Amino acid sequence: MIRVLIADDHGIVRAGLKLLLGRIAGVDVVAEAADGRDAVRLAKVFAPDVVLMDVAMPRLNGLDAASQIVRDNPRIGIVVLSMYTDESYILRALNNGARGYLLKDNADDELETAIRTVAAGRPYFSRVIADALLEEHVHLMKKRGVTDSYDLLTEREREVLQLLAEGKSNKEAAAVMNLSPYTIDTHRTNLMQKLGLHNTAELVLFAVRKAIITA
Repeated sequence: MIRVLIADDHGIVRAGLKLLLGRIAGVDVVAEAADGRDAVRLAKVFAPDVVLMDVAMPRLNGLDAASQIVRDNPRIGIVVLSMYTDESYILRALNNGARGYLLKDNADDELETAIRTVAAGRPYFSRVIADALLEEHVHLMKKRGVTDSYDLLTEREREVLQLLAEGKSNKEAAAVMNLSPYTIDTHRTNLMQKLGLHNTAELVLFAVRKAIITA
């Protein structure tokens, strides 16, 4: 059973999400929060598998609430519900610990997939976002007239990139590839330098752009 906490300051939205979730086998809504502080409190009490988190909420916005929830319990998967498709906004959500980013306009079609994917420890992005990021990346490469930096990566580095983007830790990636965590860390450092990335959030976003991980 996947246990879900819904956090949204609009009662009608919470009711709609609860109705949709009630139709999904193996999913149970354990609590509802009307503001960010309540979401943080209820996450501590119920320890849900997934939190559906609105962004604009009173007392504490959803992104800051997500950061606090993940800090207290990294196992909890945050799925941000948003109307924004701007890359900087998505990156901020990832930096604050979100594992999924779902557009409200597509929630009814993608909600089940998003919840199951994030509950399994993998990232999820609305298909619209993934397609837009990929299109933007291709356009930027053509405009600059440069070879895609992904081509600079070795086969091992590409494998590590995918595993890390899928949410694996260095230790978990090491087990999959039958390498030491130290070797994985070395590959991680090298690929980040080659791609000009600075943190895990940027790495995940790059993987989405390149369709290495998919919605």
